Amino acid sequence: MKHIMLQGTSSHVGKSILTTALCRIFYQEGLSVVPFKAQNMALNSYVTKDGDEMGRAQVAQAEAAGLEPFVEMNPVLLKPTGNSCSQVILMGKPIGNMSAREYHKGYSLKAFDTVKEAIRRLEERFDMMVIEGAGSPAEVNLKANDIVNMRIAKYLNAPVLLVADIDRGGALASLVGTLELLEPDERDLVKGLVINKFRGDVTILQPALDFLEEKTGKPVLGVIPYLPDLGIDDEDSVSLDDKVVTKDKSNAPIKIAVIQTPKISNFTDFDALSREDDVNLYYVKEGEEIGEADLILLPGSKNTTEDMLYLRNSGMEEAIKKAHAKGTPIIGICGGYQMLGEKISDPYHTESDNDSVKGLGFLPMETIFAEKKLTSQVKAKCFKWHFMGESLEVDDLFGYEIHMGETCFTKECLNPFTITQRAGKDVEIAEGLINDEGNVMGAYIHGIFDNDKYRRGLINILRKRKNLEPLPVSVNYAAAKQHAYNRLAQTVRENLDMEKLRQIIG
Repeated sequence: MKHIMLQGTSSHVGKSILTTALCRIFYQEGLSVVPFKAQNMALNSYVTKDGDEMGRAQVAQAEAAGLEPFVEMNPVLLKPTGNSCSQVILMGKPIGNMSAREYHKGYSLKAFDTVKEAIRRLEERFDMMVIEGAGSPAEVNLKANDIVNMRIAKYLNAPVLLVADIDRGGALASLVGTLELLEPDERDLVKGLVINKFRGDVTILQPALDFLEEKTGKPVLGVIPYLPDLGIDDEDSVSLDDKVVTKDKSNAPIKIAVIQTPKISNFTDFDALSREDDVNLYYVKEGEEIGEADLILLPGSKNTTEDMLYLRNSGMEEAIKKAHAKGTPIIGICGGYQMLGEKISDPYHTESDNDSVKGLGFLPMETIFAEKKLTSQVKAKCFKWHFMGESLEVDDLFGYEIHMGETCFTKECLNPFTITQRAGKDVEIAEGLINDEGNVMGAYIHGIFDNDKYRRGLINILRKRKNLEPLPVSVNYAAAKQHAYNRLAQTVRENLDMEKLRQIIG
């Protein structure tokens, strides 16, 4: 098997996106290619067909490689819960919460055996592996127990491309400094440098590139331009602060506000909504105004009780209730759905030290966290459910569930969905809740807005409230993502020395 690994001078330099690009390039060239990241830390996760949980970035990379995602692509997933603690997911299953010290000092090297077994399985099936590192290989305080950067490169004798983000500044110093901090055998594995997110005239940068090659003895394989509006799922919430509006949508008739909490997870649930031309979707943090939103969305959370307390203590709960009193509808997904209820209890302290927290009280239900997590892909339908005085019927919905809460209703209300298949088995399970007034709704199904007919149907309900004509389905979200992968691959292919890269790969 051939390997190429991308490591970065720091987090968020574009390793995930460049890994995605190489997966698509090699896939387009007819190679059997698979992405791999030994350990991922992210709150955006996904559930495979086998019910395993994995990082969202590897899902995008798998799609770019023409593959159905499976957990060997990301054998270790860390989901931060707060207070330097994370839920540890090993081969798709949670094994418990660990502090940073417990994981790095006592467990990570044990997990490396599982990582090696995942690699063995991938090597049996594929010809090429595109590997993503994490953070920086020069984090000297973590190197002894690191299982995702140079330990992987040395284990596989994989050539490494070192990536720096020039948009944030200090790219030259970070490349030189990172190489200086590596051990000689690690430095030998670095076969090329990549400058990412460049804006401007590359010829002006040439003296710096010449300096880099002379100083480090490593070739600069390419300068990748800054690519706005990628249309590819973001890895984690840090990217929310870096989102750049490339097309002014302030005049879009439908305005949707997403409440951004500290432990927001799976905000990719709303990416498809943001792709619609008539929708202006924006995120609202503490101190910011909800504005004249036509819809408020409450996203998932890795620590629902803490995020609920954050809403309360920050004043955002009051702002949400004021907006709702003026007639703004609300939809919650997963943790956001739980917050819409009357109470959230955590008797086993699976997420936090809070025994129970009062919810927003919009829906007649209570949620109790269980010790076991439910992870499954689902198919569902909505059958003439009523929201904002309108009905919607779609019978071929898909999505996935990731939650530890069990929700019980304190009175009868309308269930917006019926789950028809869970983890490949036919079922008939009522899902979600709509209040009597038909203006607050919640459900556990992630990815529900990726369904084109459902998404457009909901937007048209909001359009009708504003006396606007309904619009037909115009965005095929799955096809749009494939177009985004092709666009990314073409840009990287044009700006990376592919001949030199192939020589490095061998």
